[in-house]
Amino acid sequence: MLHLKLNDSHSAYNWLRSQADRVGAAGHIGTHIDCYTTIPAKSLYTVECMLVNYEDLSSIEFQSIDLRDRALVIYTGNVERNTYGSTEYNSKDTSVDIDLLRDILQAKPQFILIDSYGIGAHGKQHISHDILCEESGCFVVENVNLKKEVLSSIKVVKIEIDIDNISTGKPCCIVEI
Repeated sequence: MLHLKLNDSHSAYNWLRSQADRVGAAGHIGTHIDCYTTIPAKSLYTVECMLVNYEDLSSIEFQSIDLRDRALVIYTGNVERNTYGSTEYNSKDTSVDIDLLRDILQAKPQFILIDSYGIGAHGKQHISHDILCEESGCFVVENVNLKKEVLSSIKVVKIEIDIDNISTGKPCCIVEI
């Protein structure tokens, strides 16, 4: 299981209870996809994966890689080293440079999975990166529960998405198969 399993005693639920739009905010807890302009066509996908370490991300020549119908899995170590939702977790910079993101999207991944709060810094960049991905037919799955000891075994994953959730955050379950 590569998605975060949280119960309602987790501190993320304290954040949720403080939000004016609790229904909209609820989809953004745990492993999810942000959908600002479109949603995935199906609720269930089985995809092959290409795994990269965040530190090595900029050294990959994505122009020569075909990720069509595949998932790019980015390991940052954030979930593994910092408690999900903590100050440390939310302050770790795991943003992807816009030029690098464009290179990645030219490889046509169907999904980008990341073990952090996203591929853009909190706020406008986060949203604009997600929208750019959506426009390219790609969705970013955030807060994936990646651990270093299982990375080498991840070849194919099943992604189940709650596309009917009314929030812009669509909760996901991810299982390695």
